[in-house]
Amino acid sequence: MSGVAYTVFDTMVGRCGIAWGFDGVLAVQLAETRELDTRRRLLRHYPDARETRPPVGIEAAIEGIVTALRGQPHDFFDVALDMHGLAPFDCRVYAATRAIPRGETMTFAEMAKQLGASGAIHAVGQAIKHNPFAMIVPCHRVLAAAGETDGICANGGAITRRRLLSLEGALAKSGPTLFDVLLSVAPPRTAR
Repeated sequence: MSGVAYTVFDTMVGRCGIAWGFDGVLAVQLAETRELDTRRRLLRHYPDARETRPPVGIEAAIEGIVTALRGQPHDFFDVALDMHGLAPFDCRVYAATRAIPRGETMTFAEMAKQLGASGAIHAVGQAIKHNPFAMIVPCHRVLAAAGETDGICANGGAITRRRLLSLEGALAKSGPTLFDVLLSVAPPRTAR
């Protein structure tokens, strides 16, 4: 695919990457352990992409990602996404996912019902699993079941999902975690 460019950029969680074409953002890669791995994962999907300085619209998307990863609200509705080559159902899932407010979640079943495809729960899960637009399409807000933060999640996995939901305040509604419970019952440490 010609005309594809990319760049990597600093965030609070590490060096993330973004690829774009003529019609908008093609992919966002959240930070891997090493910058080299972030680049590799992005270039696996776009091997002919050339690293270059982002245009104004992509720069705005980058600033939004940096802001969101800092835990501050950001609206990505003005960011153009290049969805050429994606399945029409996946595009519908991504559009509906972009409309989920910060701090809220939706289940695969709720998403399927909202899309008028109640039997398409698995298809919703697959779209979320393969979301190329991390943060811009906040797939971390779509859960397999209410309160279930494990399971499939694109671009970062369950730990990233929990961190993002925590930053947005969505986990506060779910009650204490096992870690919180263990801390509350652990005997106090005494100084020796």
